[in-house]
Amino acid sequence: MPPKKDVPMKKPAGPSPSKPAAKPAAADPPSKAKDEPVATATVVPEKPEEPPIDLSKVVIEFNKDQLEEFKEAFELYDRVGDGKILYSQCGDVMRALGQNPTNAEVLKVLGNPKSDELKSRRVDFETFLPMLQAVAKIPNRGTYQDYLEGLRVFDKEANGKVMGAELRHALTTLGEKMTEEEVESVLAGHEDVNGCINYEAFLKHILSV
Repeated sequence: MPPKKDVPMKKPAGPSPSKPAAKPAAADPPSKAKDEPVATATVVPEKPEEPPIDLSKVVIEFNKDQLEEFKEAFELYDRVGDGKILYSQCGDVMRALGQNPTNAEVLKVLGNPKSDELKSRRVDFETFLPMLQAVAKIPNRGTYQDYLEGLRVFDKEANGKVMGAELRHALTTLGEKMTEEEVESVLAGHEDVNGCINYEAFLKHILSV
């Protein structure tokens, strides 16, 4: 019997054993996207405060009769008897003497005092006088006719009257807002039994026309 020949062995069919998978590289820490917006605080520039008026440079232009009249009116507001009034009263005295300054203008001639200073600091007539003169030189912002046209907007019935409630709302919410106490003081005695105000008579009283 002839000797057996070596038969070459066939590799078994099927997938060849795979090499061990390489370990995944360590992931880099996530970096912030370059285009990611960075929150920044918005800085709102403060409105510069107007410098106070230099009262030492104010030239008094009132005549002798006016000065006597002003001093008499000033003394009516002196509740202590020391010849002085509070800073908080200066605007009222100025308006009583025929001027019409805004609260901001009054504060400016007073030197922009703080709230507590308005209630504590006092001023005599000689110091008050240049303040009054400075206010008197401020250009008038409106005439009787201008104010009349403004109030006529509220005259729904075209009868020369406006509702007191509407006027109160306007004075406490529009423009240079007044307090409820100030409004009640201004409107006192001007409302009829129906709560209406004759605005022509009201303006003449306020502006002393």
